[in-house]
Amino acid sequence: MESMLNKLKSTVTKVTADVTSAVMGNPVTREFDVGRHIASGGNGLVWKIFNGTKKSTKQEVAVFVFDKKLIDKYQKFEKDQIIDSLKRGVQQLTRLRHPRLLTVQHPLEESRDCLAFCTEPVFASLANVLGNLENIPSSVSPDIKDYKLYDVETKYGLLQVSEGLSFLHSSVKMVHGNITPENIILNKSGAWKIMGFDFCVSSTNPSEQEPKFPCKEWDPNLPSLCLPNPEYLAPEYILSVSCETASDMYSLGTVMYAVFNKGKPIFEVNKQDIYKSFSRQLDQLSRLGSSSLTNIPEEVREHVKLLLNVTPAVRPDADQMTKIPFFDDVGAVTLQYFDTLFQRDNLQKSQFFKGLPKVLPKLPKRVIVQRILPCLTSEFVNPDMVPFVLPNVLLIAEECTKEEYVKLVLPELGPVFKQQEPIQILLIFLQKMDLLLTKTPPDEIKNSVLPMVYRALEAPSIQIQELCLNIIPTFANLIDYPSMKNALIPRIKNACLQTSSLAVRVNSLVCLGKILEYLDKWFVLDDILPFLQQIPSKEPAVLMGILGIYKCTFTHKKLGITKEQLAGKVLPHLIPLSIENNLNLNQFNSFISVIKEMLNRLESEHKTKLEQLHIMQEQQKSLDIGNQMSASEDTKVTNVGSQIDKVFNNIRADLLTGGESENKEDGLQNKQKRASLTLEEKQKLAKEQEQAQKLKSQQPLKPQVHTPIAPVKQTKDLTDTLMDNMSSLTSLSVTTPKISASSTFTSVPSMGLGMMFSTPNDNTKRNLTNGLNANMGFQTTGFSMPVNTNQNLFSSPSTPGVTKMTPGTPSTLPNFSAVSVPPAGAKQTQQRPTDMSALNNLFGPQKPKVSMNQLSQQKPNQWLNQFVPPQGSPGMGSSVMGTQMNMIGQSSFGMQANPFFNPQNFAQPPTTMTSSSSASNDLKDLFG
Repeated sequence: MESMLNKLKSTVTKVTADVTSAVMGNPVTREFDVGRHIASGGNGLVWKIFNGTKKSTKQEVAVFVFDKKLIDKYQKFEKDQIIDSLKRGVQQLTRLRHPRLLTVQHPLEESRDCLAFCTEPVFASLANVLGNLENIPSSVSPDIKDYKLYDVETKYGLLQVSEGLSFLHSSVKMVHGNITPENIILNKSGAWKIMGFDFCVSSTNPSEQEPKFPCKEWDPNLPSLCLPNPEYLAPEYILSVSCETASDMYSLGTVMYAVFNKGKPIFEVNKQDIYKSFSRQLDQLSRLGSSSLTNIPEEVREHVKLLLNVTPAVRPDADQMTKIPFFDDVGAVTLQYFDTLFQRDNLQKSQFFKGLPKVLPKLPKRVIVQRILPCLTSEFVNPDMVPFVLPNVLLIAEECTKEEYVKLVLPELGPVFKQQEPIQILLIFLQKMDLLLTKTPPDEIKNSVLPMVYRALEAPSIQIQELCLNIIPTFANLIDYPSMKNALIPRIKNACLQTSSLAVRVNSLVCLGKILEYLDKWFVLDDILPFLQQIPSKEPAVLMGILGIYKCTFTHKKLGITKEQLAGKVLPHLIPLSIENNLNLNQFNSFISVIKEMLNRLESEHKTKLEQLHIMQEQQKSLDIGNQMSASEDTKVTNVGSQIDKVFNNIRADLLTGGESENKEDGLQNKQKRASLTLEEKQKLAKEQEQAQKLKSQQPLKPQVHTPIAPVKQTKDLTDTLMDNMSSLTSLSVTTPKISASSTFTSVPSMGLGMMFSTPNDNTKRNLTNGLNANMGFQTTGFSMPVNTNQNLFSSPSTPGVTKMTPGTPSTLPNFSAVSVPPAGAKQTQQRPTDMSALNNLFGPQKPKVSMNQLSQQKPNQWLNQFVPPQGSPGMGSSVMGTQMNMIGQSSFGMQANPFFNPQNFAQPPTTMTSSSSASNDLKDLFG
């Protein structure tokens, strides 16, 4: 990158140095600023062509500079000859004024280092365009390298050269003497101009006589710059030392051949032996056939052959050449007409401009932009011609890029935007508004384009207002929203309210209706719809316009009207309008149809809203009821739970012997619930907290893996223990107080259940839930029997069987009335016999008189029935003891469910127990 920048810097520096050295001290630099070197021209391409501007007017020019360093190799007298020849050519060009000759804007100036003069802006010489880039810097503009001549440019260029020669031959009586591609210059607009009058010959006879042109003999000793180019020179110059106007026509023929053959001349001349070369050339010309002119278009091939004829009299003159059919091309004629436009009157111009849109599509874009557009914009100074010129300018603008439009077209349109007369100007702009809004920069739109539209809406002419209102919807999508909202819409509303023309009012409503889709919903509801109620007239067309706006807003997906607006503003406005006397039947039906649609929409939307509100209210009510029910359930469950906790806390005090294995945390919670504590209780509570803290600080017990050891059969007599237990059960049944049937669950002495729930080895914590120990069961050295309590029994007040709960004294155990006795005569459901095999482990391997297996084969509850009163008698229900024994039996098998709270045990009591005397006999038989 750095190397490229350095290269660019060195190139710019070199070019600047060349310009400075070439023009330094020349008087031309006093009035003109010299720019970049762009081309070369003149005899031998010795003239360097630079861009330039005039300092006073900033007018663009071309500066031709001849650097005297180019001729340093010559002798002094040769140098003087070259300088004199160059000066003569420029001076002659300066004296001549014609559209086909290069226009000199500043005469030749000489300094010690160079010659310089200024002309109209120039693009390049024809030799440069055809590929000869001599005396041009290496960094030549790509525009020249890539320049390709279009057919219309070639045709019209050759026509221009012919017209220039016609002017010289007929009017000036002069022979140019050196018509070559180097002396044909293409100006900035692409027109071909003649220069290089270094070897021109004027007629020596008076103007009324036949012109006579003296000719100098060819001197090969002269420098090449002092001689014309022999490759384009007529043979008679060399062979017969004569010249005439036909000699220039031969040169024109050779130029035409070179143009169609990429700059290559028809003959190559050996300058060292010029005479021999021309003699050979003369023989070739006499035998010239069409095969040598294949690259030349067929319609001009014969004319070129005539121009190259050996005999000068056979060659067509310049005036005849301008009239050949080859130059009757539409594009060439159009360009020719533009060149003579200043000579035409307004009527001729108007007719020409009307037909121009048909011709423009046939012409190349470069020709249109370079040649036609400047001629058209120059006519903007004539207001009468603007309506005829403007459509063509806008048509050209459509084909231009945005950059070309901004650079070439928009500056010329600025003054036209402000013209209000004739009114056709405004009409044309409005019809092409989409083009203007698309290619014009936003600042220029706000400053030039939209103000023109605003002026049209405010114009006193009804015709302009109608036209503007009809055209606005076609380009509304291109207008920015703030301008439309703040400037355009208010003017349309004012035009509707203030005009006395019905057509303007109706067109205003139609225009608003068409641009509604480009507006915001709330702007329409807050600004457009209220405006409709301000319109004073009641003509049917106005009323239908109002209805149309309402309907468009109502049915448009983007807009829409809220039901509040419908009910409060729209319908109250439309219903009175619908019964206006001016409306006919169809118009009335249109009103009623729209009103019905609005009413239906209003009904459906509001009904839907009310239904949704109703559903929400019902859901809210159900949620409130559910919350109340859940609150009451929580209250009931809390009350039941607290009662059960109190009951089973008391039961635990009676069931557990010694009380050392009580749960310290439960005791702590129960004590904290009391309102006041004694000093002894507080001391005891503190000790329990200390003990609990010590237990928490101990390391958790890790299970030890014990290898199972085959049990050693030992004989152990448990008869005495069992007898003692049975005697306690007997005393329990005897001492049980009678209670009412409604309270069938009575207190049990602590000694009676101690056998089932406590052993000397029971040191584990037992957490009571709802008054029961969740881990209640046997814990002996050899086995454990867990009992799981069904806690869901008391989770709901609707649990079957629980109808009344009577908390007893701390030493009693309340029973539940869920244990129901089936009525007399009801079929008793046979209950599955209880498996008592687990008692084998309890009693050990010692064989009693009656084995446990034999005992298990008996009726499960037969041996206990004697301790329970018969069915229906007051006292402890049979289901209690049966359930307890079932619990013992099932616990011995490790069953998870606690049958004591099994609903089946409440609903289905065991079979009727036998009398106590028969039970005693069974025990005697069992234990001996």
